[in-house]
Amino acid sequence: MHIMKAIRIKLWQDLVNYKKPTSFQLKETYPLPPYSTVIGLVHTMCGFTSYHPMEISIQGKYFSKVNDLYTRYEFKNGMTYDEKRHQLKVGDYGVGRGVATAELLVDVELLLHVIPEDQGLVEQIAEAFREPVEYPSLGRREDIATIQEVKVVWVEKKEAEEDWKLDNGYGAYVPISIIEKDDVYFRPHVKSSVGRNDMLGTRYLLTDTYELVNRGTAKAPKMYRNWLKKDVFYTTSLVISEEDSFFVDEDGKLVFWDIK
Repeated sequence: MHIMKAIRIKLWQDLVNYKKPTSFQLKETYPLPPYSTVIGLVHTMCGFTSYHPMEISIQGKYFSKVNDLYTRYEFKNGMTYDEKRHQLKVGDYGVGRGVATAELLVDVELLLHVIPEDQGLVEQIAEAFREPVEYPSLGRREDIATIQEVKVVWVEKKEAEEDWKLDNGYGAYVPISIIEKDDVYFRPHVKSSVGRNDMLGTRYLLTDTYELVNRGTAKAPKMYRNWLKKDVFYTTSLVISEEDSFFVDEDGKLVFWDIK
């Protein structure tokens, strides 16, 4: 039986973009922040200078989407300034300046569970969110997050006495490994398996953590981030049926924690 302490954090954001890395002309957004974004927030708030392993459960909702204009700067390494094609000159180099569009989520509400591998860090992480040393942001640097709740909770696997569902209007990232174990259903109450059309939602491959890889030489190292990704399913139509078991916190909130 796995019983762990977690920090449950409830956040609200006005307008936010959780950028999809492959979108350029229109800066598209994920419906919820990727794991790497939340992990980065925790490390920044705590002032960690090295990686601390942790599991993250992400769920939430937003009211609508809008498109907004922003100024985009483009340049190529080593391209010299040409007054006919560049709007800005930086030293001897040219920079193009133009207008692009960003997709923004409106009135975002997030419910995060942070489960550090080192349980001794629980109170430190909770205190960092209760009394932040700087304003928290998720997405772009300007996407400020308002902290509405910080609570240390116990998380354990329990048998459902009735059908468990997501909070009203909420969506969640459900790791595919959980779905493969047949731990969840999708409305209507039909047991789902990966690849079947009874899965209601969108599949994503989200950045999680990274490892540094040297693609240079020992004498002239060139370090790059090799991102490790998590295969998940984003859904708003999830059900844990009566008499099935799932991870919940002490207040009955679902926790999408994948035990390896």
